[in-house]
Amino acid sequence: MSVLAQAATERLGSPLLNISVFAAFVLVTLVVVFHVSRSNKTASDYYAAGRSFTGPQNGVAIAGDYLSAASFLGIAGAIAVNGYDGFLYSIGFLVAWLVALLLVAELLRNTGKFTMGDVLSFRMRQRPVRAAAATSTLVVSLFYLLAQMAGAGALIALLLQIPNSNTLGQGIVIAIVGLLMIVYVLVGGMKGTTWVQIIKAGLLLVGAATLVTWVLGRHAFDFSAVLGEAVEKNPSMQTPTGAVKELGERLLIPGLQYGASDLAKIDFLSLGLALVLGTAGLPHILMRFYTVPNAKEARRSVVWAIWLIGIFYLFSLVLGYGAASLVPGGAERIANAPGGSNSAAPLLAYQLGGEFMLGIISAIAFATILAVVAGLTITASASFAHDVYANVIKRGTASPDAEVRVARRTAVLVGVVAVVAGIFARNQNVAFLVALAFAVAASANLPTLLYSLFWKRFNTLGALFSIYGGLGISVVLILLSPAISGRPTSMVPSVDFAVFPLANPGLVSIPASFLLGAIGTFLGRRDDGAAARQAEMEVRALTGAGSEKATAPKTTPLPKIMA
Repeated sequence: MSVLAQAATERLGSPLLNISVFAAFVLVTLVVVFHVSRSNKTASDYYAAGRSFTGPQNGVAIAGDYLSAASFLGIAGAIAVNGYDGFLYSIGFLVAWLVALLLVAELLRNTGKFTMGDVLSFRMRQRPVRAAAATSTLVVSLFYLLAQMAGAGALIALLLQIPNSNTLGQGIVIAIVGLLMIVYVLVGGMKGTTWVQIIKAGLLLVGAATLVTWVLGRHAFDFSAVLGEAVEKNPSMQTPTGAVKELGERLLIPGLQYGASDLAKIDFLSLGLALVLGTAGLPHILMRFYTVPNAKEARRSVVWAIWLIGIFYLFSLVLGYGAASLVPGGAERIANAPGGSNSAAPLLAYQLGGEFMLGIISAIAFATILAVVAGLTITASASFAHDVYANVIKRGTASPDAEVRVARRTAVLVGVVAVVAGIFARNQNVAFLVALAFAVAASANLPTLLYSLFWKRFNTLGALFSIYGGLGISVVLILLSPAISGRPTSMVPSVDFAVFPLANPGLVSIPASFLLGAIGTFLGRRDDGAAARQAEMEVRALTGAGSEKATAPKTTPLPKIMA
């Protein structure tokens, strides 16, 4: 039987076992969420967990939030199929944290309250800037949710052998993931979501470490032997489109994915810029800095996150090449499996430990998706409720209870939209989809944040130019790019309206946003009282004087279920 036929027909593991392990995880986390939800009494509890988590706790939660389906499924698959070029995603995702640590974390924690809009509107006209910040948050969250839902579809396609052509079957599974996500957010708020992320981060690191140890053990703990076997067993592969790609030694050097032409190299530069600058503009990551009591703990959060994320990305290197070397059929089998290259880690787990190991790793992958989508949902709903409803529509007169009610209703709506969008993107590599979200975040949010924190003359018109300009340019370029149409691997392969040649718009949209922010600032007039508010913001950002304080004990105890 050919590799393509095997990938299309072989049934992996026991669906009953896979679902049982995942159900056990859901049950435990739901108990934890219900337990911590009893202490949710204020808007601060719901949005920011009462600012009660320590730096290490929040750092683990950030790692759980950041290590999404793109990290566990997408990057391992990208390395297995594209070698060195796939690992570039890991490098970009990790280096991005230096930008967050050095430029954003401490200043953001001191200046804001619940959302990114608090910082951007601090010294400007509240209503237009908050509306712009909420719009950007919702769009970025939707792009990121798209990737997670695609990961859910890919995983279930592999485990239950639902073919990619069965849109209804995969859609039902994606809808179930969306429903669980909504339950976590509605019941637990930020506290419940944070504990789910902490549990998930622990499971993910332990599961990945187990697979890495197993892979290295099969090669006498010699990583060079892993690389050599991957090269030997993968001289070439047939892609899902039928084309033949030469692999071999090319798996170990740059250029397999991004070196075919000058345009591909420019596309890689655009991707790298988006990855490195995107993290500091991701709303669901920025919101995590509000769950700690002070700026010192915010810095500790980032340091812990960098260590944990860095260790995991080293694991991903072994997982990717290990899958290429140990999975029968290698890169070709992985690329053509149900769920595409996202199936590398589950296929590796099945090869190493059979049905039981596949069930464990699959449950961890589902946990990864659930934890991240819950964090994204609460961020999107909080931004709409706090920025749009409370401060734009109600002009600051809304009660905290009404604000939280609106946030919960928005969470349901966000979940529905994410499910529908995820069905359309279910066969895409999730690392690639996340890179698009990073490009939008880096274009719409980061320039405005940096200008607000460091440029005294920056004004309301500059903020609106930067946010809406960066957001509009990046989204339009994505819609007109090969990511959407014009290629066999595009989301809509049957049509071609890709007039923009790059798959990632970062190289154009990020500089354009910085430029538009400067143009808007020079065209606009200085806001009334801006000088005094800017001085207050500078003192608050650098010293923490006047920043939001914790409303709960500094150390959040472990839920009894976990003790």
